[in-house]
Amino acid sequence: MLYLWIFLMILGFVLLIKGADWFVDGAAGIAEKCNVSPLVIGLTVIAFGTSAPELCVSVASAVQRLPDFSTGNVIGSNIANILLILGCSALFRPLPVQKNSLRLDIPVLLLASFLLIGLGIWGRALEWWDGLIFLAVFAVYMFLLFRNAKRAPASSEAPAAPKEEPKKGFGAWLDRMKEKLWFLILLTLVGLGMVVGGGTLLVDGAKYIAEFFGAPQDVIGLTVIAIGTSLPELVTSVVAAAKGETDIAVGNIIGSNIFNILFVAGIASLFYPLAFDLNDTLIDALAALLAALVLYLCAFLGKEKIGRASGAVMLLMFAAYYVYLFAVRI
Repeated sequence: MLYLWIFLMILGFVLLIKGADWFVDGAAGIAEKCNVSPLVIGLTVIAFGTSAPELCVSVASAVQRLPDFSTGNVIGSNIANILLILGCSALFRPLPVQKNSLRLDIPVLLLASFLLIGLGIWGRALEWWDGLIFLAVFAVYMFLLFRNAKRAPASSEAPAAPKEEPKKGFGAWLDRMKEKLWFLILLTLVGLGMVVGGGTLLVDGAKYIAEFFGAPQDVIGLTVIAIGTSLPELVTSVVAAAKGETDIAVGNIIGSNIFNILFVAGIASLFYPLAFDLNDTLIDALAALLAALVLYLCAFLGKEKIGRASGAVMLLMFAAYYVYLFAVRI
């Protein structure tokens, strides 16, 4: 059985890699065809799609009355999304952060992080009414996001793409098909399915292997499950950064973190109260808040850009957090 789960994890990783490639190509093509900012696509379509594993795992954990999995999954994924994924993406290519993100998206992420901590401390758990508050804030954020998108449509001007060698065979056919909107939508949906399916296989396999070796439930939620459900964001953002779609890479992470707290935790808490321990969970939530603050400071001090040095700092912080987890919590 152990070898079967290892095989399924490898299969999941393959699905993630190729699925993310098609997902980014399809979403970027739709943004260009519909004159929608790639940042908005990253903050909504891609963020929701890559957050689907977190939603599935958190709701399933809540239904099965495993609140440590749900809470740890949300908080751990947010930490990994910023410190690990943006850190890795920034090493590939410096990531510009748009002014709209500094004015709206990252402040909403900070607000969501403060709400998570405040409501968690207040009730010692995230109850159904806390979930309704999260969902209400999420609805307001979606309204503001799309209102701003209508006021500032994407510019039709784009930098000239570097000349590439003419492709032959399947590559040439794929390029021709990418000119058609229906095919771009199909490509995005198929890529999303592969990303979610691959992430699910990885999470289930990693969860089984971790439990096989007797790791504690909260640490599994913060590490194995959190990183597993963040793999779609990791692969999608790194692929997007490598392709030069930096708005998608940044928007994907910020949007996913907002989705994780306001939507995923909001929905999951409607099914069963989510655990919020005033010792361990509070420390983890503060670490997630610190990660969001570091993201804002790196973008602000870096003149609206996350450079390679900032990426290296994020990765070091991520490593330090995991040293704490394994040295103190196990």
